[in-house]
Amino acid sequence: MKKAISHLEVEILKIRAGKASPQMLDGIQTEYYGAPTPISQVSNISIVDARTITIQPWEKNMLAPIERAIMAANIGITPQNDGVIIKLYLPPLTEERRKEFVKKVMAEGEHAKVAIRNIRRDNMEAIKKLQKDGMSEDLAKDAETRIQAMTDKKS
Repeated sequence: MKKAISHLEVEILKIRAGKASPQMLDGIQTEYYGAPTPISQVSNISIVDARTITIQPWEKNMLAPIERAIMAANIGITPQNDGVIIKLYLPPLTEERRKEFVKKVMAEGEHAKVAIRNIRRDNMEAIKKLQKDGMSEDLAKDAETRIQAMTDKKS
């Protein structure tokens, strides 16, 4: 259940909410000598101001692959390549875009809740199986109560 919550936190960090963040580029991989590599491992990513991210590759020949990877990731930002660094300018948020982000966050939250419910179901089934194999009914009820309490706490 902790992993489901941690995953939710990571996914929410990736959602752009008006302020530039290097986490927005997490998960975007570029081709580096034939191997897919995260952008953060082939360049320096820095925040210039609240709405500008700069990416400075360690090797100049990585500019084009990084630019292609950002375009392919479809994060809603067009990279600007000046031959030395890549700049990402975040457009100001509109009401429509904010609503879209709210829907995205709600969907991610629902995915986390489903994962927690699935963990609960699997554990309840395991307890029922142990009960059939000889576990006392009192121990089974205590375990089910604790699992339900954890589920309530996490969701």
